[in-house]
Amino acid sequence: MSPSTSTLLTKSCYRYEGPKVSEEIAKIEARAISEAIRAGGSSPLENDEVIRILSTRSKLHLKAVNKHYKEITGNFLDQDCDDSHLILKETVQCLCTPETYFAKILEASLRCNVDELTKEAVSRVIVTRADEDMKQIREEFHRQFGIDLGKKIEDVANGNYRDFLLTLVARSD
Repeated sequence: MSPSTSTLLTKSCYRYEGPKVSEEIAKIEARAISEAIRAGGSSPLENDEVIRILSTRSKLHLKAVNKHYKEITGNFLDQDCDDSHLILKETVQCLCTPETYFAKILEASLRCNVDELTKEAVSRVIVTRADEDMKQIREEFHRQFGIDLGKKIEDVANGNYRDFLLTLVARSD
């Protein structure tokens, strides 16, 4: 197989979301990501292997990679991503701990005096996660910020929009 064919196949793969996880492959990939982060200089997101892992592996597999990464380095992957690796950090959080990631997004978008683009995140998160993991997001939001998500929405949103958001959040009960 030529390099260009290999690259084409890698970039056209679908993400496997089945229950199988190879612990051995997860360990190898955790080492590869660790090396990409330690290499310095360029962003780990410029590393083809890191991109391949993040874009083709199942969420269960990525959680295993994150676990093995911690065994190798002593930190979870998102802990080793500083501000210069913010996109990688957010990607890992979104894939490995979505409830934590989305709770942070909701908290930021429910602050007073935020820009319109940030406010729109409330709708995006609640609408897209309502049937998935809203219960876990609500629990994580309360754990992180000490307030019920529904109460925060009541305090910040108004009218039909508030009612719409509260209805979607309540569906997770």
